[in-house]
Amino acid sequence: MDKQRTTLGVLTLLPLAAACGTQTAGNGPARAETAPLTGVHWTVDSLTTDGKTARAPSGAYLRIGADGRVSGDLGCNGFGSKAVLTGDRVEFGEIRTTDMACEKGPMSFERSLGRVLADEGAFTARTDGGGLTLTAADGDRIGLTREDDAPLLGTKWTVTALGDENVSRPLPKGADAYFVLREDGTFEGRLGCNHASGRATVSDGHITLGRVRTTRMMCQDSLMKTEKTLLGLFDSKVAYRLDHRGIALTSENGTVVGAVADE
Repeated sequence: MDKQRTTLGVLTLLPLAAACGTQTAGNGPARAETAPLTGVHWTVDSLTTDGKTARAPSGAYLRIGADGRVSGDLGCNGFGSKAVLTGDRVEFGEIRTTDMACEKGPMSFERSLGRVLADEGAFTARTDGGGLTLTAADGDRIGLTREDDAPLLGTKWTVTALGDENVSRPLPKGADAYFVLREDGTFEGRLGCNHASGRATVSDGHITLGRVRTTRMMCQDSLMKTEKTLLGLFDSKVAYRLDHRGIALTSENGTVVGAVADE
């Protein structure tokens, strides 16, 4: 699915118009009895409103954290919210989205899904194997499927962006950067230009990277600049955060590396 940004730079979270007049959910943590719903990447499969079912565009999903924080994608734009979970009931607070324009189909689905999440009040949650159905009081419902996170070890993680906690920029054209963490405590990959390898130890949400060995090729300036940034991660400890098929590495000096799992 093609997404076209309407503005450059960091996307600002904006209140969804459909959320006006709705009550923001409380800030309390998710209840223990709804734990199976939390910490899971739920891919949105379909939305049924007024008896008509629409298939979701690729990439639509939601994830509810153990603290009730909600993140996801409505079909075009990313969104955030807060959820209160009580028994088999789920209620979403104000929906806040990024501000991108997409093709007509995804945008239409996004508007419908955003309205349902914001306006329907509490949903009844029903799980069946790897599926989840959220049903509103008026019968509108959202069909979702559980998707497991990509494993940290053995996955080829392709680097897509560099930045810090405030700004994320895509890699320059032609940059080939990826890494694979092995179960034997080693890593291999490429830094934008040169191949790299070394030691990597995973523990308690961190990866300790040893000294790096690289090939000695020279590439264009933009690729070498990317490589220099990535070299700064080595011989140090970086924090990592997995989110379905994505990973973020944060260095001790605040550099953030975004990567996605290869299919």
